[in-house]
Amino acid sequence: MLDLDRGSTALRRTTKARRRYKTCKRMKIASFNARRFGTNKCKDSKVFSIITQIISRYDIIVIQEVFDAKEKASKKLVEQLNSSCSGKACYNYVLSKPLGRSDYKEQYLFVYREDLVDIKEIYQYADMQKGDEDSFAREPFIVRFQPKMTGAKDFTLIPVHTTPTDSVQEIDELFDVYLDVEKKWETKNIIILGDFNADGSYVSNKKMKTIRLRSDENFHWLINDDIDTTVTKTTDRSYDRIVVHKALIDKIVPNSAKPFYFDVEYKLKDEEALAVSDHYPVEVELELVKPKARKNKMT
Repeated sequence: MLDLDRGSTALRRTTKARRRYKTCKRMKIASFNARRFGTNKCKDSKVFSIITQIISRYDIIVIQEVFDAKEKASKKLVEQLNSSCSGKACYNYVLSKPLGRSDYKEQYLFVYREDLVDIKEIYQYADMQKGDEDSFAREPFIVRFQPKMTGAKDFTLIPVHTTPTDSVQEIDELFDVYLDVEKKWETKNIIILGDFNADGSYVSNKKMKTIRLRSDENFHWLINDDIDTTVTKTTDRSYDRIVVHKALIDKIVPNSAKPFYFDVEYKLKDEEALAVSDHYPVEVELELVKPKARKNKMT
């Protein structure tokens, strides 16, 4: 079982170390289906402590399956993160409106280091493409970030949490979302990430080949099909993914795209881990400024 006092100390150490990270030229980005994240999870001190520690690992994280219409959970989460920062608070958040076709609605929650990045633009995808309206149950809530580091270019995150039974259609439609954002903001610095439900009975190998985001060679899927992103020991599914356009691939730190196995890291029992989520976060590191080539010294 996680020691909460030790957890708080670890969080303080992590945050202190990450303040030094401000001078680093990389940014750690993640996606996390936090399984019905809301006020109830915040009331569970053990679960909330673990979630806070997970989020403190990242410069930007987009959380799916959020139920927080009054923003109480989001505010509490950021307040907890900032309480471990000395001086100016370094975390902030932006939350989508509740999204869904019925009374069941979810939100996308971005938590980010405001000492490292600014939000440049926000775009709630309208999902009204002619002839293909309402493709998404939860339309992507798209955020464009501008790093504060001199010389660093902006980048855009497109999150999605697909409906399992409609995963093939929704993942395919992300191709059109990409084109829309590329045209709107004149950028290819785009990362598509989230719980795609892109495995098993939801998306077979045969169906995967029909998905434009997969078949188009311009896109790179950074989390491979054989990577398990689920916490449950009886499942082995690569549901959670990170996809980038080839224009951004040279800025991806090699071998940085992977799940974070928080149950192993924090030595949790199965029931403790599942109380946090049935998904692992998936993460990647982005080079903000390309390292300068070293000049050979004249002899």
